[in-house]
Amino acid sequence: MILGFTVATISDWSFLTATGIYLLAMVFATVSSSANTRIPVAVGALEPPLRDDRAGRMGLALTWLGFGLHAAAVVARGIAAHRWPLGNLYEYVMVITLVATGGWLIVASRFPVRHMAVWVLLPVAGLMVLDGKVFYAQAAPVSPALQSYWLIIHVTTAAAATGALVVPGIASVLYLVRAARPHLKLPPSETLDRVAYRATIIGFPLFTFAVICGAVWAESAWGRFWGWDPKEVTSFVAWVMYAAYLHARATAGWRGVRAAVLNVLGLAVLVFNLTFVNLVTSGMHSYTGLN
Repeated sequence: MILGFTVATISDWSFLTATGIYLLAMVFATVSSSANTRIPVAVGALEPPLRDDRAGRMGLALTWLGFGLHAAAVVARGIAAHRWPLGNLYEYVMVITLVATGGWLIVASRFPVRHMAVWVLLPVAGLMVLDGKVFYAQAAPVSPALQSYWLIIHVTTAAAATGALVVPGIASVLYLVRAARPHLKLPPSETLDRVAYRATIIGFPLFTFAVICGAVWAESAWGRFWGWDPKEVTSFVAWVMYAAYLHARATAGWRGVRAAVLNVLGLAVLVFNLTFVNLVTSGMHSYTGLN
């Protein structure tokens, strides 16, 4: 109990506030993408007028603020539950969206892709709204099957890998959109392609490690490495998609649109795995925490 509030309440309110701040940041990002204002310069100046992107800077600052509250929500959740905060679907999505936002902030600091902001924040904030409304579960101990050190290793790596692959997937989506609609205000195709490739290079080894750890945990818990469980199958399909993308991207004849399609398909399988497989199918990985 802290000043009359439980740690679980602090986690819930931090997560809710972070969601609202991301939505507000998305509004500023939209204004930034649609604005045409420029800083006035003196007549005869040699330098071209620079765009006054106050809305973009405000959106980025708000994203950093939301990220801090988001991280605090995850930490407080673990303290409230007295365990590693990855025991159900609500917590899993909390971490995925946290990593996705952190990945976006890193990309935004290294590449001129600020016009991607609204397209990154839209699915992240939307998933967080869904998480709080549909996936929410009270802070409580996990089931006996999850009381293992593999929870920290496997599930954390899987959540981190999924979050890390969100931004490159969106970059590939925007690459395809720009190829079809070149007049839209989006980062250059070369930049989008470079962001997608470099970020996937980081996310794919994490995802590979998560799949391997999952197989080892399955053998330890159930006596087999592979059992055709729906989540195992979709995870393997996603792994194949990303492996094919990296191979295609490194091959001169498969760059551009065709490589971007593979990356988008990989993200689509991850989303399918996160939503449909967790909510509709039943299997050995049915630990959503939902009634």
